Amino acid sequence: MSRTQFVDLVTIRSLSGAATRGRLCIGTQVFSCALGKAGTSYHKREGDGASPIGTYAMRFGLYRADGMMRPRTGLHLRPLRPEDGWCDDLVSSRYNRSVCHPFAASAERLWRDDGLYDVLIVLGHNECPLVRGRGSAVFLHAAAPRLTATAGCITLTHADLIKVLCRVGSNTRLMIA
Repeated sequence: MSRTQFVDLVTIRSLSGAATRGRLCIGTQVFSCALGKAGTSYHKREGDGASPIGTYAMRFGLYRADGMMRPRTGLHLRPLRPEDGWCDDLVSSRYNRSVCHPFAASAERLWRDDGLYDVLIVLGHNECPLVRGRGSAVFLHAAAPRLTATAGCITLTHADLIKVLCRVGSNTRLMIA
């Protein structure tokens, strides 16, 4: 697939400021998505349950190679490993960065049994500059049943996430409005 076939922008619109549901638009396709349990916020804080309003790079993705084939996408993807994690410890030098378990500081495990992280895309939220406490581990990933609200990520059904991946590349940005 050539670079010109990938979209430049994916938009997500909340149904209202406090809504935990939204619409992800990519070209003419529209998908229902789940947002943070506190809706969206311009002032994202660690642990606030909000999805951060703004425009973010889609940095890279991870997928569970033990249960699926590599999804087709223009993003850099690598197989998820059991030791993969993401640091959410405000005082750690690895805050909002990938880590390997075991890890001395607080870090989310990305290898999960519930299927939510079977495919995940790391969004470029709170990275340049990195501000401690402005939120970590904001991903686009597979949704829980019935598109239940998240801790701040954006989720789609697994089938819809695979459809979106086919349309995005390394230059695609995701806008949460």
